[in-house]
Amino acid sequence: MENDPFVYEARYSLRGRPGLVVAVALVFVVAGIVGHLSLAVRILDFALFGVGGLIMLTAGLSRRVALRVDGRGVTLGGIPPRYRSGTRFVPWADIEQVVLWRQSLPYGRSMPYVGLRRRPGAPPLGGKKAQLAGRAVASTLTRGISAGTLSASRAVNGWRLDPARLARAVNYFAPGISVEG
Repeated sequence: MENDPFVYEARYSLRGRPGLVVAVALVFVVAGIVGHLSLAVRILDFALFGVGGLIMLTAGLSRRVALRVDGRGVTLGGIPPRYRSGTRFVPWADIEQVVLWRQSLPYGRSMPYVGLRRRPGAPPLGGKKAQLAGRAVASTLTRGISAGTLSASRAVNGWRLDPARLARAVNYFAPGISVEG
Protein backbone atom coordinates (compact mmCIF):
# COMPACT_ATOMS: atom_id res chain seq x y z
CA MET A 1 0.00 0.00 0.00
CA GLU A 2 2.90 2.41 0.70
CA ASN A 3 4.00 2.27 -2.94
CA ASP A 4 0.47 2.44 -4.32
CA PRO A 5 0.49 5.20 -6.97
CA PHE A 6 -3.13 6.12 -6.17
CA VAL A 7 -2.50 6.93 -2.50
CA TYR A 8 -2.68 10.69 -2.03
CA GLU A 9 -0.63 12.12 0.79
CA ALA A 10 0.08 15.78 1.54
CA ARG A 11 2.56 16.70 4.26
CA TYR A 12 3.32 19.87 6.16
CA SER A 13 6.34 21.63 4.67
CA LEU A 14 8.08 24.99 4.41
CA ARG A 15 7.63 25.29 0.65
CA GLY A 16 5.67 28.27 -0.59
CA ARG A 17 3.60 30.37 1.81
CA PRO A 18 4.72 28.60 5.04
CA GLY A 19 8.37 29.39 4.26
CA LEU A 20 7.44 33.00 3.52
CA VAL A 21 5.55 33.26 6.83
CA VAL A 22 8.59 31.92 8.72
CA ALA A 23 10.90 34.37 6.92
CA VAL A 24 8.62 37.35 7.66
CA ALA A 25 8.29 36.28 11.30
CA LEU A 26 12.08 36.08 11.56
CA VAL A 27 12.43 39.61 10.14
CA PHE A 28 9.99 40.95 12.73
CA VAL A 29 11.74 39.11 15.59
CA VAL A 30 15.13 40.46 14.51
CA ALA A 31 13.62 43.95 14.22
CA GLY A 32 12.29 43.53 17.76
CA ILE A 33 15.76 42.63 18.99
CA VAL A 34 17.79 45.34 17.23
CA GLY A 35 15.12 48.04 16.88
CA HIS A 36 14.48 50.82 19.35
CA LEU A 37 11.09 49.62 20.52
CA SER A 38 9.32 49.91 23.82
CA LEU A 39 9.21 46.87 26.08
CA ALA A 40 5.47 46.41 25.44
CA VAL A 41 5.98 46.41 21.65
CA ARG A 42 8.89 43.95 21.95
CA ILE A 43 6.81 41.58 24.06
CA LEU A 44 3.94 41.78 21.56
CA ASP A 45 6.40 41.28 18.68
CA PHE A 46 7.93 38.17 20.25
CA ALA A 47 4.55 36.79 21.29
CA LEU A 48 3.00 37.15 17.84
CA PHE A 49 5.86 36.69 15.41
CA GLY A 50 8.24 34.64 17.53
CA VAL A 51 5.71 32.08 18.72
CA GLY A 52 3.77 32.03 15.43
CA GLY A 53 6.92 31.65 13.37
CA LEU A 54 8.22 28.92 15.67
CA ILE A 55 4.96 26.96 15.39
CA MET A 56 5.01 27.26 11.59
CA LEU A 57 8.70 26.31 11.48
CA THR A 58 8.27 23.20 13.61
CA ALA A 59 5.16 22.17 11.65
CA GLY A 60 6.98 22.52 8.34
CA LEU A 61 10.08 20.71 9.52
CA SER A 62 8.02 17.88 11.04
CA ARG A 63 6.82 16.74 7.58
CA ARG A 64 3.82 15.13 9.30
CA VAL A 65 0.82 14.02 7.27
CA ALA A 66 -1.74 16.78 6.73
CA LEU A 67 -4.06 14.69 4.53
CA ARG A 68 -3.94 11.08 3.36
CA VAL A 69 -6.35 9.22 1.11
CA ASP A 70 -5.85 5.46 0.82
CA GLY A 71 -7.76 2.20 0.56
CA ARG A 72 -8.96 2.37 4.17
CA GLY A 73 -10.29 5.94 4.13
CA VAL A 74 -9.18 9.50 4.78
CA THR A 75 -6.75 10.67 7.45
CA LEU A 76 -7.08 14.31 8.47
CA GLY A 77 -3.80 15.30 10.09
CA GLY A 78 -3.88 17.29 13.28
CA ILE A 79 -3.06 20.93 13.51
CA PRO A 80 0.35 21.66 15.02
CA PRO A 81 1.23 21.88 17.87
CA ARG A 82 -1.56 19.47 18.90
CA TYR A 83 -1.02 17.10 16.00
CA ARG A 84 -1.60 13.76 17.68
CA SER A 85 -4.79 14.73 19.53
CA GLY A 86 -6.25 16.40 16.44
CA THR A 87 -5.52 13.68 13.87
CA ARG A 88 -8.68 11.87 12.74
CA PHE A 89 -9.19 8.83 10.55
CA VAL A 90 -12.52 8.46 8.72
CA PRO A 91 -13.24 5.13 6.97
CA TRP A 92 -14.85 5.18 3.52
CA ALA A 93 -18.02 3.64 4.95
CA ASP A 94 -18.61 6.88 6.92
CA ILE A 95 -18.04 9.29 4.01
CA GLU A 96 -20.67 10.54 1.55
CA GLN A 97 -18.64 13.24 -0.17
CA VAL A 98 -15.31 15.07 -0.13
CA VAL A 99 -15.89 18.82 -0.13
CA LEU A 100 -13.41 21.52 -1.11
CA TRP A 101 -14.59 24.79 0.39
CA ARG A 102 -13.32 28.24 1.37
CA GLN A 103 -13.78 30.27 4.51
CA SER A 104 -13.97 34.01 4.00
CA LEU A 105 -11.31 36.05 5.75
CA PRO A 106 -10.95 39.82 6.18
CA TYR A 107 -9.81 42.01 3.29
CA GLY A 108 -11.41 39.85 0.60
CA ARG A 109 -9.18 36.85 1.25
CA SER A 110 -10.18 33.26 1.95
CA MET A 111 -8.73 30.06 3.39
CA PRO A 112 -9.18 26.80 1.43
CA TYR A 113 -10.37 23.70 3.28
CA VAL A 114 -10.78 19.99 2.59
CA GLY A 115 -13.81 18.54 4.35
CA LEU A 116 -15.76 15.32 4.54
CA ARG A 117 -19.53 15.15 4.41
CA ARG A 118 -20.17 12.13 6.58
CA ARG A 119 -23.05 9.66 6.51
CA PRO A 120 -25.89 10.13 9.01
CA GLY A 121 -25.21 8.07 12.12
CA ALA A 122 -21.41 8.08 11.68
CA PRO A 123 -19.67 8.33 15.06
CA PRO A 124 -18.69 11.89 16.04
CA LEU A 125 -15.08 12.90 15.44
CA GLY A 126 -14.67 14.88 18.64
CA GLY A 127 -15.99 15.14 22.15
CA LYS A 128 -19.10 17.02 23.22
CA LYS A 129 -17.25 20.33 23.61
CA ALA A 130 -15.81 20.07 20.10
CA GLN A 131 -19.25 19.29 18.69
CA LEU A 132 -20.80 22.31 20.44
CA ALA A 133 -18.00 24.55 19.22
CA GLY A 134 -18.39 23.18 15.69
CA ARG A 135 -22.10 23.98 15.66
CA ALA A 136 -21.46 27.51 16.93
CA VAL A 137 -18.73 28.19 14.37
CA ALA A 138 -20.69 26.61 11.52
CA SER A 139 -23.73 28.75 12.24
CA THR A 140 -21.78 32.02 12.44
CA LEU A 141 -18.61 31.83 10.34
CA THR A 142 -19.10 29.29 7.56
CA ARG A 143 -21.97 29.61 5.14
CA GLY A 144 -23.30 26.38 3.69
CA ILE A 145 -20.96 24.13 5.70
CA SER A 146 -22.60 21.94 8.33
CA ALA A 147 -21.12 21.44 11.79
CA GLY A 148 -20.44 17.81 10.88
CA THR A 149 -18.50 18.75 7.75
CA LEU A 150 -16.69 21.49 9.65
CA SER A 151 -15.53 19.01 12.29
CA ALA A 152 -14.22 16.76 9.50
CA SER A 153 -12.34 19.57 7.71
CA ARG A 154 -8.76 20.75 7.62
CA ALA A 155 -7.46 24.11 6.46
CA VAL A 156 -5.00 23.93 3.60
CA ASN A 157 -2.45 25.87 5.61
CA GLY A 158 1.18 24.80 5.87
CA TRP A 159 0.74 22.22 3.12
CA ARG A 160 -0.27 22.09 -0.55
CA LEU A 161 -3.39 20.52 -1.96
CA ASP A 162 -3.41 18.97 -5.43
CA PRO A 163 -7.16 18.76 -6.21
CA ALA A 164 -6.64 16.60 -9.32
CA ARG A 165 -4.58 13.99 -7.44
CA LEU A 166 -7.07 14.07 -4.56
CA ALA A 167 -9.97 13.45 -6.94
CA ARG A 168 -8.04 10.64 -8.66
CA ALA A 169 -7.34 8.92 -5.31
CA VAL A 170 -10.95 9.26 -4.12
CA ASN A 171 -12.26 7.93 -7.44
CA TYR A 172 -9.87 4.97 -7.28
CA PHE A 173 -10.48 3.96 -3.66
CA ALA A 174 -14.16 4.97 -3.35
CA PRO A 175 -15.73 5.31 -6.82
CA GLY A 176 -19.18 6.16 -5.41
CA ILE A 177 -17.90 9.21 -3.50
CA SER A 178 -17.56 12.51 -5.31
CA VAL A 179 -15.19 15.42 -4.78
CA GLU A 180 -17.11 18.71 -4.92
CA GLY A 181 -15.92 22.28 -4.93
